[in-house]
Amino acid sequence: MRRLTLGLLVATYLCVSLTVALTLWRNGGGWGAGVAALVGAFGLCFAFHGLIARALENAGIRSEIDAVREAQKILIDQVERLDAKVSEVIEAVELDHHRGEELETEVHLLETLVGRMQDRLDERGSEIPAYNGRMGHNSVHQSSQASALMDTVREALTENRVDLYLQPVVALPQRKTVFYESFSRLRDDTGRVMMPAEYLMVAEPGGLVTAIDNLLLFRCVQIVRRLATKDRKVGIFCNVSMASLADESFFPQFLELLATNRDLAGALIFEVGQAAFDSRGSVEARNMSKLAELGFRFSLDKVVDLDLDLQDLARSDVKFVKIGAQALLDQLTEVDDRLVLRAMPDLAAEDYAALLRRYGVELIAEKVEAERQVVDVLELDVRFGQGHLFGEPRAIKEAVLAETDPPPAFLRQPALRRAIGGRG
Repeated sequence: MRRLTLGLLVATYLCVSLTVALTLWRNGGGWGAGVAALVGAFGLCFAFHGLIARALENAGIRSEIDAVREAQKILIDQVERLDAKVSEVIEAVELDHHRGEELETEVHLLETLVGRMQDRLDERGSEIPAYNGRMGHNSVHQSSQASALMDTVREALTENRVDLYLQPVVALPQRKTVFYESFSRLRDDTGRVMMPAEYLMVAEPGGLVTAIDNLLLFRCVQIVRRLATKDRKVGIFCNVSMASLADESFFPQFLELLATNRDLAGALIFEVGQAAFDSRGSVEARNMSKLAELGFRFSLDKVVDLDLDLQDLARSDVKFVKIGAQALLDQLTEVDDRLVLRAMPDLAAEDYAALLRRYGVELIAEKVEAERQVVDVLELDVRFGQGHLFGEPRAIKEAVLAETDPPPAFLRQPALRRAIGGRG
């Protein structure tokens, strides 16, 4: 095809040259001038052809160079993407290694917890008297009910039917959720939720409540960690018993678990009752200090005495105090035409929350049930509220629980099932 094109061009140049030569000859230039014009015109055409060819060739080269540059850019982009993927794989491997170490710690902690549950269950089982023919009908019936309920609790723990419920704690007056309080609930084999009042009558005498509270602590760490991965900046109040703080086998492992998750310190708040806090011993106080050293905070609930030792609260890193809204309002009285609290008659009622804040403690009005209570506590400068008016406790979605680490399936491992008394 190129030869045909070149032949046509040569023929065209020759025709142009002949035309120029004939024109010059006819105008009296003679044969010599005609031949010179023919040769000159033909040479000029070829020179012009060379310039055009070089220009086209240069344009082609530039186009090829641009194509090579574009291909190089694509290649560099692909290399950068591949490098990013390799970096992600390396980070995932490192994270898996780190998580593997954490999971090992958590599994050991679970083994300890379920082992202690089994001990408590065995102790409780030995306390149930056997029927010897002399027991009354009511005693036999009560013993049978207690035994059946204990079996239900045992199965709920074995099958990991311990659910976590969260109730919102809101900022006032906007009512934006800023915290949650956690509660534990058990389910029987039919899926029916067992309220604490139902299972505590067998769990409390056997000391099983402490073990359930420990599992709740463990679950709270999982949920807070999961929320943190989704950048959910919200805190969770989690009840911790003084028995857990004094437990020589549980607490060191729990402290180790928290030490590997100390980045969650701002989101996990441990809650203790006022009576338990006031009667804490040196071991409990020392272990609370260890948690505080990791950055974790504390909250005081079940408050009945409003005349708090604020310096002691500050030393113990207690940052929140929960008082029932109605209990707080029932403390109001007038002295010399001034509204005060009965427990602190020298202090204006509206200054009580400000006094707590001077010691780094925020007051939360809990058990808020009516809009009128909201108005009244706002007049006392209370900035946070909790209660059914703002939201009832709701179970964490199964999808969220399934995504937590370690997954609930860990509780179904044969070693753990044997420890808790299930069938492996």
